[in-house]
Amino acid sequence: MNTRLFGTTKDGKDVTEYIIENSNGMAIHLLDFGAILHRIYVPMKDGTKIDVALTCPDMEVYSINDTYLGSTIAPNANRIGDAKLTIDGVEYKMEVNDGKNNLHTAFETGMNKRLWKAKCGDNSVKFEAKLDDGEYGLPGKRVLTVTYTLTESNEIKIDYTGTSDKNTIINMTNHTYFNLKGHGRGDILDHELWLKAKTFTMPDDGGIPTGEIAEVAGTPLDFTIMKPIRKDNDITNPIMALVNGYDHNYCIDKWTGSIQKVAEVREPESGLIMEVYSDLPGIQFYSGNYVNDTKGKDGKVYQKNYGLCLETQYYPDHINHPEFPQAVFGPGHDCKTTTIYKFVI
Repeated sequence: MNTRLFGTTKDGKDVTEYIIENSNGMAIHLLDFGAILHRIYVPMKDGTKIDVALTCPDMEVYSINDTYLGSTIAPNANRIGDAKLTIDGVEYKMEVNDGKNNLHTAFETGMNKRLWKAKCGDNSVKFEAKLDDGEYGLPGKRVLTVTYTLTESNEIKIDYTGTSDKNTIINMTNHTYFNLKGHGRGDILDHELWLKAKTFTMPDDGGIPTGEIAEVAGTPLDFTIMKPIRKDNDITNPIMALVNGYDHNYCIDKWTGSIQKVAEVREPESGLIMEVYSDLPGIQFYSGNYVNDTKGKDGKVYQKNYGLCLETQYYPDHINHPEFPQAVFGPGHDCKTTTIYKFVI
């Protein structure tokens, strides 16, 4: 474990970079600003290391970060229809920041743009943030934590916890964009993807679930058998056109709440594989459709489809669909979930 100054926030507070390396030479770099996963160095068979995470170069760009590169999204990931919800008979209104809807809780003041309190372990960093009752338009005094652990099996293990003194939404995720060729090295359309999901939540043109749980069979969304992302990437297809490409929530088959393998990505040229494990009911596959001339680290400029996100989560707008699995937590019912990104060389 090493630490160093990364930069300063707009109001002059120091941002610390935390570096963890395992005995295999894999390393991750974390920031207490936004609990961000800033770098992922993976050792390759030829002795080189590649950084597979698309992220920002400095605090100036992170203070904007309109595509959420590397961000922890909290307390609620993805979309809420009409930016409204009801819990225990009380209606709450969130920030309207995505058409008429709410996306990722907040934009300018989101938790990906605030300092978290950090506590270091031997091979982990635990980030903690406290929220006041009503903050972000949601009820409850909340304590949220995100713990990153780098294992000797080349796993990035992310543990999320949340407590609240009132029933509230706690649905956290990680918004890292991955490119297994290395960040800034072209698009990810030749990456091959498998998802443990025969169904998805059908979105409307704002990305809000209609309530229909639809079959992926016969659509471009079918990744039940591993295939190149490019193969069916037809944005003129009606299902794809709704969200300008791949940006859909998949419903994990036979979800039980236990950790299971839910996705696998393979880069055919190098053979690098990333496996995803989660105990959550959904996973958002997003192919970076709205990344355009984005300033990245190491002098790179990111474009559309330069990275892919696999965001484990409860379904978008679940709170307005009682038939969906619910991420409502409160007294005597704490949130505790785990997601693992494992690299196989």
